[in-house]
Amino acid sequence: MGTIKVHEFTTLDGSIGAPMWTFAHPFTDEQSAAIGALTDPDGAILLGRRTWQDMGPAWSSRSMEDDPGVGFFNDTPKYVVSSTLTDAEGWAHSTVLGGYDPDAIRALKDGVDGGIYVSGSGTLVRAMLADGLVDELHLFVYPVAVGEGPKLFPEGGGERALTLTGCESFTNGVVHLSYAPASAGATGEAA
Repeated sequence: MGTIKVHEFTTLDGSIGAPMWTFAHPFTDEQSAAIGALTDPDGAILLGRRTWQDMGPAWSSRSMEDDPGVGFFNDTPKYVVSSTLTDAEGWAHSTVLGGYDPDAIRALKDGVDGGIYVSGSGTLVRAMLADGLVDELHLFVYPVAVGEGPKLFPEGGGERALTLTGCESFTNGVVHLSYAPASAGATGEAA
């Protein structure tokens, strides 16, 4: 059975929209290693339509010389949640799952051996969090507030208990916070 691991770039005020603000804080080797650790054991990638459409051209046009993550992003099976796409042409190893259906996500988890990596995909992630489908939430918090944009946890979304499972900071000012659902029995100790 697979585990769903969500990776989000976020601002101090919780914005997860178009992360242009990340450019002022170039990745450090440690941050790259932390993200690489999230993808290494994964057997699948799960994305919302908009994120899939944005990431596909960017990754499929890169080479290993450009970025060591190319193999993972281009060769790993990708599943796209979309009620509007009819095919997943344009980015190798992609399959359209159809519109959001928690049972389809559960079936994907049951059919994947290893991790299922999710990046961005705010609408999808909010739905999966509400349905208890996220096993790990990895927030890379950037030292900037933008005052606008979509939030991972929007107002009116109700309380959601999480347990801190890890915390690390990088020299570029970014902090990586790892969480699990509170009911998962995590110890709450920072790594």
